Amino acid sequence: MPVHIHPTAELAPRALLPGDPGRALALAQLVLSEPKMFNHNRGLWGYTGVAADGEPMTIQSTGMGGPSAAIVLEELCDLGLQQAIRVGTCGALHPDLAHGDLVVADAALACDGASRALGAEGLVAADAGLADALRRAAAEDPGGLAGARVHSGMVATSDLFYERETGRAARWRDAGALAVEMEAATLLRVGELRRIGVACLLAVSDVFGADGERRRIDAEELLRAAERLGRVGAAALSPGGG
Repeated sequence: MPVHIHPTAELAPRALLPGDPGRALALAQLVLSEPKMFNHNRGLWGYTGVAADGEPMTIQSTGMGGPSAAIVLEELCDLGLQQAIRVGTCGALHPDLAHGDLVVADAALACDGASRALGAEGLVAADAGLADALRRAAAEDPGGLAGARVHSGMVATSDLFYERETGRAARWRDAGALAVEMEAATLLRVGELRRIGVACLLAVSDVFGADGERRRIDAEELLRAAERLGRVGAAALSPGGG
C-alpha cells in the first residue's frame, strides 16, 4: 500500500492533478457527479466521482513543488493510474501572456531539483496525445476571462516561487519558455519513468512588469480561470479528447 496516499474510494484510471487541496475540492464539485473523498491524509485532498462522459475520474492534489508532486504521482501509479493532467497556475515569462490565459505545456525545462534527481536533463516532453487533446478542448471551451487566449509551448519548472536571482527568468525566456511553475517537469518525468501519459495545463496567475514587479490575478479572475482549467482538463481526458 502507498505510504502517503490512503485511499478511501476507488482510484480512476485518469486523474486531474491540481497542486492546491482547496482547488481539488472545487474542481471535484464542478466536474464530477457525486464525488467521494479519495484521500485526505497529509492534507492532500483527493476525490473520485463520475465525469460528464459517464466514466470515473479522480482529482488529486499534489501539494506545492516537485518533491511532493513526485510522491503523489508515484503512489497513484502504484494504485493503477494510467493518465494524468496537471492543472495549475503559472507566472508569465513571455510578454504576450495575460492573466487568465491558458498554457498547454508541450515540454518543461527541468530547472528544479526533483526532476533532475529523477534523471531529467534539459527538456521533459509532455504526452503528445494528451497535449493535443488539451489544445482541442481549450479551443472548444467558451469560458474563462474575456479575451483570454490559449498558448502552447515550453514552460520552465523551478523550485522557487519567490525568485531572488534577477537574471534567471531572462535565461528561461531566452531558452523559449513561455511561463514558469513548480511541478510540471517532475510530473512529466515520473510519467516517463512509469510509462503513463502525463500532460500539463496552466492558467496565468502572475505577470511581471518591466521593473520586475509581480502583478497577481484577483480572486474572482483566479476562480474563473481555475474552473476553466478543470473543464478543459476533464474534457481532454475523455474519449476523443474534447
